[in-house]
Amino acid sequence: MRRLVPILAALMALVFVFTPLVLHFGQKAHNDLEIDWIGAVPEGSLPGVAFGTGTSTIMDHELRGATGWRPNDLILWGPTLMADNNASRQMGILQALRETVRVFKDHLTKISSDEYDQNLVQADNLLRNDAEKWAFPSAEDRYGKAVEHLEAYVEGLQVEPVTSRQINARNVELMRLIQVWSDLLGSAHADLLRDEVPWFQVDDVFYRTTGYCHVMGQMVPAIRIEYSRELEARPILGTLFDEAQAPLERCAAMKPLVVLNGGDTSFMANQRRNLDAYVTEARQKFYSVREELDK
Repeated sequence: MRRLVPILAALMALVFVFTPLVLHFGQKAHNDLEIDWIGAVPEGSLPGVAFGTGTSTIMDHELRGATGWRPNDLILWGPTLMADNNASRQMGILQALRETVRVFKDHLTKISSDEYDQNLVQADNLLRNDAEKWAFPSAEDRYGKAVEHLEAYVEGLQVEPVTSRQINARNVELMRLIQVWSDLLGSAHADLLRDEVPWFQVDDVFYRTTGYCHVMGQMVPAIRIEYSRELEARPILGTLFDEAQAPLERCAAMKPLVVLNGGDTSFMANQRRNLDAYVTEARQKFYSVREELDK
């Protein structure tokens, strides 16, 4: 029995050392999402295919990853302990997707008295379900059905006659999306710069922000496809979107081993402030996009 105690202690120590490393590198691998835009959106596709494909792929990737949907997991693997970083990131992804799909439904595919696209209505409603529910119904079930409706929307643009509402490639609707994204980045900026953030919430703020950036960075190519005529006619817009996408992708990929929270003159880094540099840069580029679209 005396020999068993040190063996168990050593095993516990190994668990607490290696588990964070496994979670860290596992999340880094999971965060890498490459959407095959050429394969998913063949030449001649109707407006809306790229946007529907992008939004469905982002959520499907979170649900089908090796660790699945984390915010509703049990305490050891959920949003309060071990795997809280991925859970916080997924909450950011969910919030950004909710707002993106809402604008997709309310504005990009609808003008004035036009009817709503019913697949987008259903997807929007399903994404509003509680992210932490694990049963009756589970978050995975609701979000999985939202993915199905987004995929059905895309299929409705690929049949004859067309059954889904196409994107109306008007600047005024695109400006609404850019405004929503700017607001999300503004909220993230405020959280990242707050002076008094409890130590155990620092990484939550950090990873929620990377989730915002992940969605926007992945969806910028969809905008380039859907609004290709406008971008060809006004090359400055394409340049601005490129300049916004670069910091968004860098923000989304940031995954330090430990999120440090050093002071302004501390020898330790302040990861929140480092991340905010990319958030601020992307936000400023979106301001410029809005100004250009408004001309």
